[in-house]
Amino acid sequence: MKQKIVFATNNAHKLEEVAAMLGDAYEVLSLRAIGCNEDIPETADTFAGNAMLKARYVKEHYGYDCFADDSGLEVDALGGAPGVYSARYSGGGSEENMAKLLQNMAEENERGAQFRTIIALLIGEDSQLFEGIVRGHITRERKGEGGFGYDPIFVPEGYDLTFAELGSEVKNRISHRAKAVEQLVVALKQKN
Repeated sequence: MKQKIVFATNNAHKLEEVAAMLGDAYEVLSLRAIGCNEDIPETADTFAGNAMLKARYVKEHYGYDCFADDSGLEVDALGGAPGVYSARYSGGGSEENMAKLLQNMAEENERGAQFRTIIALLIGEDSQLFEGIVRGHITRERKGEGGFGYDPIFVPEGYDLTFAELGSEVKNRISHRAKAVEQLVVALKQKN
């Protein structure tokens, strides 16, 4: 019988991707699947802190082994901003976030940046953290229609196209999340 584990998300695409990587060993459940409809607070000042808050919330309130992620964009010239505030950088949505970032970077020639994901895993009393990073740079204007968040203004190292232009198949293979998920999958297979 498959072990049940909760991925603290309701993003169907992320859920499918991780479930496919785990194969038959685990049944990966969403927050909705366990009846968790509340907005889990992300009040920590680090990605690791927010990921652990979400995982602990599920474990304490629903009793399931769980993993959760938090990620964002860190821009060198902005001292790592927007960082943990990536999703709420402008107070608006993705378009407003990109506009604010491009405006703040208008006079900057140093355009290095990275996407970072941290996954927190809680099984029984054990906890582990996994980190995935992809380096790149910020463009001067939006390019591409695909992806979400800051994808139209981020070009990963080794490529000439933004995440939005590369498409989900390439992005999902090289992304910060993919790198963290690979480590998570290894750890879960060892535990099973």
